[in-house]
Amino acid sequence: MSSLSTLPKTSFAMVQTGVRQLEGRDIPMPQIDDESAILQVEACGICGSDYEQYEGHLPVPYPSIPGHEPLGKIVAIGDKAAHRWGVDVGDRVAVETQIACHHCSTCHSGRYQHCGDIRVYSFLPLSLPPGLWGAYSQYMYIDPNSIVHKMDPELPPEIAVMFNPLGAGFRWAVELPQTKLGDTILIMGPGQRGLASVIAAREAGAGTIIVTGLQADADKLDLARLYGADHTIDVENENAKQRVKEITGGKGVDIVVDLTPYATQPVVDAISFARRGGTIVLAGMKGFKEVPGFISDKVIGKELTIQGASGVTSSGYRSAIRTIESGRYPLEAMHTHNFKLEEAELAIKTLARQIPGQESIHSCLLPEH
Repeated sequence: MSSLSTLPKTSFAMVQTGVRQLEGRDIPMPQIDDESAILQVEACGICGSDYEQYEGHLPVPYPSIPGHEPLGKIVAIGDKAAHRWGVDVGDRVAVETQIACHHCSTCHSGRYQHCGDIRVYSFLPLSLPPGLWGAYSQYMYIDPNSIVHKMDPELPPEIAVMFNPLGAGFRWAVELPQTKLGDTILIMGPGQRGLASVIAAREAGAGTIIVTGLQADADKLDLARLYGADHTIDVENENAKQRVKEITGGKGVDIVVDLTPYATQPVVDAISFARRGGTIVLAGMKGFKEVPGFISDKVIGKELTIQGASGVTSSGYRSAIRTIESGRYPLEAMHTHNFKLEEAELAIKTLARQIPGQESIHSCLLPEH
């Protein structure tokens, strides 16, 4: 087991103590056993669920350390953990968000993301030992039941940390709808996961990729085309339904992926966009709102498949990491902001378009040590 003697006694972390309340604290550095490890956090991605956690929309206990997209270097590790994960001190790793039990029948079937005892980094309380459960911190504890992936140490951390949104793109836009060569796919919402879905669909060999967005998303729609979208639609200034009919010859698209946050109309629109027998993936959280205008008979009449999407699989992460390391896409064009650890609240508000003059697509915290 690697010694902890060279590490600091505490880790500075941003702790959420209540709704819209973040404060800096020094958290004691935990001990590890043969099965666990300590990560020196290089970067933590910021996503929509960080905002939902900050706003109190998610059932997260307080106080807790946010941050569920950790990238970093192993600085201490138990011998059994090193053998099991195939990593050692000094290796850069991406840490999966979810911690499953890996013992139940669901986990053994390969569907570990559906484990009944699932835990999620950043959603665990500070009072649960050893406390460092989130990546808004200089260091983070890696649970024995975690899954980690080695990554190229030469990549800039703000690019390497895109493993999480890109992994979501591969699961939500490829794995769940079973996107195959030549399929037509419509991606609703050109945020970081929408753009990641464009890349994933292009990697999967989709025949036609369509992306919809708002007038304010003009720059993001430009990025969608850069990453391989064949058509983009400004739904505020164009007739999206008519455009989709024109593009598909009246047939409709094979797959619709809704990534729009809070807006419910896209759920209704997705039913119109999809062809008979098509698939709709719902991945944009709506704040537990009802969907006005949802007519289930249209789903029945078109024999649509509607699939919910939450979380990423190991295969999705692996596909994302291979794509990042390949250098085939100018991912730096998607990355807009770096923030210091103490600027976590600013990072969240910037992503949520609450800072005038600032438009965030992908951003991350870069802890200083």
